[in-house]
Amino acid sequence: MSQAVVIVDTNVVVSGLLTRDPNSPPAAILDAMLDGSLRFIVSDALVAEYVAVLSRPAIARLHRLSAGEIDRIVRAIVLSARFVTPDAATDSAPDRGDQHLWDLLDSVPGALLVTGDAVLRRSRRHARVLSPAEFLESRRKAE
Repeated sequence: MSQAVVIVDTNVVVSGLLTRDPNSPPAAILDAMLDGSLRFIVSDALVAEYVAVLSRPAIARLHRLSAGEIDRIVRAIVLSARFVTPDAATDSAPDRGDQHLWDLLDSVPGALLVTGDAVLRRSRRHARVLSPAEFLESRRKAE
């Protein structure tokens, strides 16, 4: 069975870096992004959001990574990803700040959004929007 193409929300990347549990779903997803075993897509807007959020002072105090280390991690993510220049989605995201994720979902048929954001998971697109744990469970079942 072919693996679904995934959009990994910034909150999953941040959680994967911050967790002390290497077996947590966000850590497993981030590891899969970095080792190339996950088929995922990014856009310029999503990559910019990864950098911006990881660089926020409150987040930086938690992960204690330098700007250079953040850059290396994001570059490693980008090297494993497929870049997509999305068209505008046919509907609005529940949160305007997440419109770039909706645009990606509309641009790649069958893509799944993996997010820790409950508002996005409760959306009309709920079948294509999964929590990290739900995504890993569906991936295990598909193998």
